[in-house]
Amino acid sequence: MLVAPATVATRYRAEIRHEIRSLATQLKVVGFLSGDYGPSLTYAEYTRSACEELGIAYELRILPRLKLEQGIRHANADPAVHGIMVYYPIFGNEQDRYLKDLVDFRKDIEGLSAYWIDKLYENERLVRGAEQAGKAVVPCTALSILKILEANGAYGASGTRPAEGKIVTIFNRSEVVGRPLAVMMSNDGATVFSFDEHGPLCYQEGHAEETDVTRAAALAQSDLVITGVPSRAFAKIRFDELAPHAVCLNFATVKNFAPEVERQAELFIPRVGPVTVAMCMRNTLRLYRTYGAR
Repeated sequence: MLVAPATVATRYRAEIRHEIRSLATQLKVVGFLSGDYGPSLTYAEYTRSACEELGIAYELRILPRLKLEQGIRHANADPAVHGIMVYYPIFGNEQDRYLKDLVDFRKDIEGLSAYWIDKLYENERLVRGAEQAGKAVVPCTALSILKILEANGAYGASGTRPAEGKIVTIFNRSEVVGRPLAVMMSNDGATVFSFDEHGPLCYQEGHAEETDVTRAAALAQSDLVITGVPSRAFAKIRFDELAPHAVCLNFATVKNFAPEVERQAELFIPRVGPVTVAMCMRNTLRLYRTYGAR
């Protein structure tokens, strides 16, 4: 039986709410939005709802894209702001990468700035902050995927290598989700086949190697199949391509699996959004615990 993402999110929100109530300061998250991209608007509303439920102040600042840099700098400098989110895409090019790195890493609740990405790729799980040693922040969508798999018994919950011996295929190698997820899972002991439009790579022990593995060969041996391809042109994964025991998870706004996979797979997880937002709130609390008021 599927433990739904909403159920997993509820559990983490309860833990976060309990911790937030013990703080002497009300945490504040600021979201930055530019344009009317539908998924970003939806994500912003999820964030607002989660913050209100947990007792975190939330402010959405809608700015023209050329004003976002200035807006982020102001939020970085404001000690009343404890967390910053930027709803991408903004420019849809390398300028978005610049904006990710512009966010103060001590307020980067999405874990997308170069500071946190470098920690992830070096497998540094602890960081010493201004107030106390704390756990490193990791990208919230990748983390949410692991938490959902863990809740459903498809990923280990303890030890330093909870994915030891697992074979994983991921269709997505973005710096936001796919590549961090591949690194995290391979650091946890999995062999990860990573596919994007530039071909396959194989991740082991946090490092990528060239491989000539085909889609068919990777899927046939995978315990976990994770997809996040935002294109309707992607050839949907069929049930007959999968190993009989495969657990499947789709985090794209577009369905990447054929309908029969949803019906027949051992476990099919159709979305991760509620847990992603919960992980952002968890990161907000973690950053406050590590760095204190800024």
